[in-house]
Amino acid sequence: MTAPLDVSGSAGEAAPEAVLEGASGKAIVGRSLGQIAWMRLKRDKVAMGGAFIVVFLILVAVFAPVIVAMFGHPPLDFNQDQIDPATLAPKGAYGGMSTEFLFGVEPLNGRDLFSRVVYGARISLLIAFLATLLSVVIGTIMGVMAGFFGGWADTVIGRTMDVFLAFPLLVFAIALAGVVPDKAFGLSGDALRIALLVFIIGFFNWPYIGRIVRGQTLSLREREFVDAARSLGARGPYIIFRELLPNLMAPILIYATLLIPSNILFEAALSFLGVGVKPPTPTWGGMLADAVRFYTIPHFTIVPGLAIFVTVLAFNLFGDGLRDAIDPRSR
Repeated sequence: MTAPLDVSGSAGEAAPEAVLEGASGKAIVGRSLGQIAWMRLKRDKVAMGGAFIVVFLILVAVFAPVIVAMFGHPPLDFNQDQIDPATLAPKGAYGGMSTEFLFGVEPLNGRDLFSRVVYGARISLLIAFLATLLSVVIGTIMGVMAGFFGGWADTVIGRTMDVFLAFPLLVFAIALAGVVPDKAFGLSGDALRIALLVFIIGFFNWPYIGRIVRGQTLSLREREFVDAARSLGARGPYIIFRELLPNLMAPILIYATLLIPSNILFEAALSFLGVGVKPPTPTWGGMLADAVRFYTIPHFTIVPGLAIFVTVLAFNLFGDGLRDAIDPRSR
């Protein structure tokens, strides 16, 4: 028989610190929920690929003047020497692609496609981000108020959401953009059109996120930590800002990343229909509208269409991965 283990404090005794530190000698450190979500997100290669493309597109939009100065030509300049006068089509193969014109040139006028796609990213991402921010702010405020206070507040806000959801947004956007003059509210030109699109897209899309926030708030207000805050004498504003909103940040962030690509598509649709940012300012939807006249030159359509496709796909992949990382039970 083997001798019993000496646990009286001699060499056979393992100190609690040694057990916790393990063989590596490093103390065990707890991880926050954010760190755990980041670890899950890093393991999702598809989501990280989408995040890389999103960051790349944002940098392209921010540094568009520098990129165009290095690799392209001014987006509004006509390069008639690149156009065949007999056919009005770009000279050379693949829409006139060359080391000087990376994506080729537009038919008829010879404007640099690369420069216009880069500057178009500015318009699309700016409108999408600002419209999403407006939707998130309004939807969060209305959703929290409806879910937390309930009663007549929930009824009024809920019926307002139903009205907005039943509203013909595309028809209204076309009508409103058509009647607004060139100068209004102290704005003019592209600034006025961008502000108008942000208002239309953002203000009329808030019920989608408002319903999500309302449902989450209804669930959270019955949790123990809210009851504990009430028992300590906390009032409504304290509970909303200190207890509910921190727990609502995850679903709000997830839905915002999934709402951005929808807003990009909506802005492209309005520009395609001619009620977005007016030419000659480059937008992806406007470039597609111009390409309709030259359907025999598919390259003119592929470049802006591919830019929209890649951008929307990247945001969707990143949004799906972020949702799985923050809330694995949603899979």
